[in-house]
Amino acid sequence: MFADVGDEVTASDGAGLTLSVSGPEAESVPTGGENSVLQAARFIGQDGLALGLVKNLPTAAGIGGGTADAAAALRAISEFRGIAVPDNVLPLGADVPVCLCARATQMSGIGEVLADVPKLPKVWAVLVNPRVAVSTPAVFAALENRDNAAMPAVIPAFGAARDMADWLREQRNDLEAAAVKVEPMVTDVLAQLKAVRGQMLVRMSGSGATCFALFETAELAKAAAGDVAAAHTDWWVQSARLS
Repeated sequence: MFADVGDEVTASDGAGLTLSVSGPEAESVPTGGENSVLQAARFIGQDGLALGLVKNLPTAAGIGGGTADAAAALRAISEFRGIAVPDNVLPLGADVPVCLCARATQMSGIGEVLADVPKLPKVWAVLVNPRVAVSTPAVFAALENRDNAAMPAVIPAFGAARDMADWLREQRNDLEAAAVKVEPMVTDVLAQLKAVRGQMLVRMSGSGATCFALFETAELAKAAAGDVAAAHTDWWVQSARLS
């Protein structure tokens, strides 16, 4: 699922290929060739561009920010230059296909197999990152079992947000235990979210360290975000609607 909070990518004419980065989370963003926005421009074979990135999401946070930036750059350049996005974008990252899709999707393979899901109920989330960067390769290296049972092949239709949360409770994130080994603070974030009023489900996102709680209403999510932010002024905390 996708949240209604994210980074912003722009494309305009420029000399060579340049990238300017701004926004509240810009400080830790690489601006060289390793930046996903520049990688996307080179992948699509375009030059003479001034690219802009407003960074609102923390980096190395397990919420697909950099991957979504690459997908946004592909879309921006495609629209600006009137060219098609290549069919195979996996070389840019396993999550780029779903970020181009940009809607709730069931993924399989390494990210290249996408399937629609039944219409999902309205649900809100609180995303919390303790402002510690977690290396995805390090988390995968700490993963002990790589042959666990797959999630159900068919995602059911849910009548309400709580029905969806109950179903998700029976699923799992295999990377959570590995992420805790790499960064024990993940445990603190999970505990803080489990203590807030009204949460239906608490999990780690992706490879961490961002964790999330699900809520039935925007009001409950905003109140919970305020409580967590007040208790941990150095954490990144954001309420969002999921779609």
